[in-house]
Amino acid sequence: MMAEPARVLRVGLTGGIASGKTTVAGMLRDLGTPVIDADLLSHRLLEPDGAAFEEVCRSFGARILDDEGNIDRAALGRLVFADADARDELERIVHPLVRKESFRRLESEARRSGSAIGVVDAALLVETGAYRQMDRLIVVRCSRATQIRRLISRDGLRRDEAEARIAAQAPLARKLRVADYIIDTEVETETTRRRVHEVHVALLRDAEKLIGDA
Repeated sequence: MMAEPARVLRVGLTGGIASGKTTVAGMLRDLGTPVIDADLLSHRLLEPDGAAFEEVCRSFGARILDDEGNIDRAALGRLVFADADARDELERIVHPLVRKESFRRLESEARRSGSAIGVVDAALLVETGAYRQMDRLIVVRCSRATQIRRLISRDGLRRDEAEARIAAQAPLARKLRVADYIIDTEVETETTRRRVHEVHVALLRDAEKLIGDA
């Protein structure tokens, strides 16, 4: 049985929408690093038995429900991307719950696997200030034009809808200012993969130092 690390290095993984976070997360998993998908956790919180369901329904009403009484995430997404106050309200409800569960799972998965590193993959780490609770922050980047192209192709959005979703997040420059490591997905996939490997090695060194200082 693998020895548990004395301390798990908490690593945040973020970037703009359609920046390639999912691709980078998969590459980190391939290297044996546990990755917690905060967006997936938020989806589960919005299910009828989820911790956020009742309060979100009270806040936004029947306009976000489908014919079966479940939260229609597409309808909710359209609402909050068009209304900053609604977006703030949703974040107030959901993000503390996501953060708590993300950290719980990060510690559990890292210790179960014997990894000294655990990654939380979340779109709004910088916007919510949650990145300050991380030991290291990875920011994934690509050009705005590539984000728009990916959103149109991936999600079937119109150009104005894609631009609105990008505008709803913090500017890339703000995220890059607080990044410990930057990974570019504008390049060939194998170039990105090599950079992910470099960052992984650096994170292992960071974790060794952190554990040694603990």
